[in-house]
Amino acid sequence: MVMAIVQADDAPVISESLVAAGYRVTRIATTGGWLRRENTTLLLGVDDERVNHVIRVLQGTARRRTTYISMPLLMPGVQNAEMTEVEIGGATVFVLDVEQFERF
Repeated sequence: MVMAIVQADDAPVISESLVAAGYRVTRIATTGGWLRRENTTLLLGVDDERVNHVIRVLQGTARRRTTYISMPLLMPGVQNAEMTEVEIGGATVFVLDVEQFERF
């Protein structure tokens, strides 16, 4: 099984690319822990021989980019925030061995 966490904005294009390549994709809405941004977790049941192809499709469609977020300044009595550049997007991919798989 391949589990990929992607940015929600990129999920439709990534899912369409995977389906066009012949894969079945399950999408689950998730939220990132650090930036609290909306993500999508994609689940794909694939044979071992096809895992590398799935990863190549993900590499070709999951975009990395930079954005700015507001980070509060930790100074007593100051209510300002500083804009900080962060990298978002791309994909975090896990490949998991599945002992048994059934489809009904």
